[in-house]
Amino acid sequence: MNEFDTTIIQFLNQFSFRWPFLDRAVLAMTQFYMLRGVPMIALLWWIWFRDGEDKKRDREIVVATIVAGFCVLVLGRFMAHWLPFRARPLADPELGLRFLLGSEDNVRTWSSFPSDHAMLWCAVATGVMVASRRIGMLALAYAVLFICMARVFVGLHYPTDVLGGAIMGVLTCLLLTQTRYREPIASPFLNFSERHQGLFHVGMFLLSFGLVTNFDEIRTVTSSLMKIS
Repeated sequence: MNEFDTTIIQFLNQFSFRWPFLDRAVLAMTQFYMLRGVPMIALLWWIWFRDGEDKKRDREIVVATIVAGFCVLVLGRFMAHWLPFRARPLADPELGLRFLLGSEDNVRTWSSFPSDHAMLWCAVATGVMVASRRIGMLALAYAVLFICMARVFVGLHYPTDVLGGAIMGVLTCLLLTQTRYREPIASPFLNFSERHQGLFHVGMFLLSFGLVTNFDEIRTVTSSLMKIS
């Protein structure tokens, strides 16, 4: 493990098991969708329905942001599959550290790098920032401090896992929300939403649920199929 990861993870680990409230709060951030994904998706819905002079632009940003989220999740799965395997901190006895989560709690066997959560939620926060800079900066801070760092704290990821994931999420969303890419990406979705409002919003509800849960079941099945192949 590099010195950057070692320094940060050892610094954070010294606060584990010292204050029960902190331990429970951090574990809640890694385990409860209500604290992790729901606030971020709620911001996308706010952008979609908010009153403003340019609703079309807002809705294009929402669609492009969701597409960016899909792109980084797929990219993350391919990277985790094809790059050299990296064990999670809680599964590495050489660190000599005790984490809030034990290795038996980590049911997933895929590589620690990159962090899917960092990729997805930093991408979503970036999309919010494109639509509303002030709210988006708060969303990005929330994603980094409460979603990403919580996963380092409990031993699910190294700092470079979440840093690499966050950078890829931010850059992908910034690229796809540029006007020249955003408009052609969003156009078929917006046209469909005008022709079939009921069906579109049902689909958006199901999609929101999938994003909130990070498509955990689908990613688990996909990862298993990739390993079989």
